[in-house]
Amino acid sequence: HLVESGGGLVQDGGSLTLSCEASGYTSNPFSMAWFRQTLGKEREFVAAISARGSLTYYADSVKGRFTLSRDDARNTASLLMNSLKPEDTAVYFCNQWGTEVWGQGTQVTVSS
Repeated sequence: HLVESGGGLVQDGGSLTLSCEASGYTSNPFSMAWFRQTLGKEREFVAAISARGSLTYYADSVKGRFTLSRDDARNTASLLMNSLKPEDTAVYFCNQWGTEVWGQGTQVTVSS
């Protein structure tokens, strides 16, 4: 399963790093992604990284501010979020790309 951590409260322009740890998997590394959701809205794509980390993809709204990386030795994917804005406030979910495997979510709140 997937477990997120690292959410919290930060001021406008601040930074946070979210981590997603995968446990219980014995298969080869898989592509991982982050999504986010605010109340009353659909879950939206934020970023994804390929199984070996050679490819990354970002939503236009976070491109240039967020960086997704992975450490397969630790089964962890980390989302570094810089220059945070109030509109980044959401619950962030880790996902095994292409599946319905999700973490429980971690709250990120950016105050203006």
